[in-house]
Amino acid sequence: MNLTLLILLPLLTAVLILLMRNAQQVKWTALIGSTLQFALAFVLLFAFRNERAGGNEAQMLFELQYNWFPALHISFHLGVDGISVAMILLTAFVVVAGVLVSWNVTKMTKEFYFLLILLSLGAYGFFMSLDLFILFFFLEIAVIPKYLLIGIWGSGNKEKAANKLALMLMGGSSLVLVGLLGVYFGSPEKTFDLMTLSQLNIPVEVQKICFPLLFVGFGVFTALFPFHTWVPDGHSSAPTAGSMFLAGISMKLGGYGCLRVATYIMPDGAKEYADIIIVLSTIAILYGAFATMMQKDLKYINAYSSVSHCGFVLLGIGMLTKTAITGAVMQMVSHGLMTALFFAVIGMIYERTHTRQVNEMGGLLKVMPFITTVLFIVGLCSLGLPGLSGFVAEMTILMGSWQHPDWFHRIATIAACMSIVVTAVYILRAIGQTAMGPIKAEYANLADAKWNEKLAAVILIAGIIAIGVAPFWLNDLVSPAAEIIMNKVAGK
Repeated sequence: MNLTLLILLPLLTAVLILLMRNAQQVKWTALIGSTLQFALAFVLLFAFRNERAGGNEAQMLFELQYNWFPALHISFHLGVDGISVAMILLTAFVVVAGVLVSWNVTKMTKEFYFLLILLSLGAYGFFMSLDLFILFFFLEIAVIPKYLLIGIWGSGNKEKAANKLALMLMGGSSLVLVGLLGVYFGSPEKTFDLMTLSQLNIPVEVQKICFPLLFVGFGVFTALFPFHTWVPDGHSSAPTAGSMFLAGISMKLGGYGCLRVATYIMPDGAKEYADIIIVLSTIAILYGAFATMMQKDLKYINAYSSVSHCGFVLLGIGMLTKTAITGAVMQMVSHGLMTALFFAVIGMIYERTHTRQVNEMGGLLKVMPFITTVLFIVGLCSLGLPGLSGFVAEMTILMGSWQHPDWFHRIATIAACMSIVVTAVYILRAIGQTAMGPIKAEYANLADAKWNEKLAAVILIAGIIAIGVAPFWLNDLVSPAAEIIMNKVAGK
């Protein structure tokens, strides 16, 4: 399996989109390109599983490396383990669904789809990079399109939201860059190669300085409290596909970076700051849940709930147990699918009712049965109903957290678990006000979902159910990589 295909395919798709002459050609080119990415992600999954079944126990599979800047030990180094494959699959699901729900975009269609595909290119490259300089390069590729998507195709106070998002994420990127340079110059062997750095004993003093820089920098992307404030504004102003990409993929770049870069190569730093991470994550979980209860706008409801759900990701990383870290990765995949679907449904509702205020709706189940059924499914996934991915992921994190016998970790676990009750309150209330009750006269003749919207929803629901009903395949995929990280933390 040649991993460069996952970079070349979206790059080729983006170039072809720029060469298309009309909007229909652009849309079908984007759909075909994203579908091929989707298929290639599954080819990678099966190839990875076959290699493991055949006895290949190498930490990273399908590695390729080309010297790019030998003087600074920078190389184009790609490779994947189970965690990388899981995140690539998530990206493929969200990309094809995002293209489908954007079928009605008429404003600067070519540029819109070009930026969507460019986002996917940055995400694929980020999840496969084993050189920290290249990883940072792909991280930045995934930042600029978000600013343009919100600033041009957004709604509401989009200029302010786009500027706030760009400034916050660029600030996080700056911390990441300083942390990476600190690791480069502070390690015994000056290199950006992730696998080489993981084998070196980076001085504890360097780890104590660089770990918080990297963790906070990546944490900004994944709504680390108190650097989460860009999330509600960014999501509320972004176009539907932009919100899907922001929550479904972009916020996962931060969680992946916190785990793969900060925790893995600086285990002493992770142990030093673990308690602080747990406290901040628990605050984010509870704050996000209670803040969501106060929201009346569907997009703000999903945005603030994302702060809470992403808090579980960071909590799992901070707990530093194999089960909790496995759960953190499963939560990244689950939340990516769930929140992308939630924003897609919100976009469908807004396109028809021209409002996102739950108190202005009611009875939509009568005229939009498919859309409101999907809303019920994604809402139940968000509150952790068994049989859906949200339950599996959050329970795995809580079980891993409970493995610590001391009161500090137990109290943090109980506090995080309490948020599930709050989540049930705001989800059921929002769904009830939107779908149930008498329908208003102006909504009596609304149309239900179109073919492209139904297909996007079915794709994302399939991923949610595949994890919720049969989670073993994802657990078996992620668990060995989580064990390697934990062995590194344990000094083995």
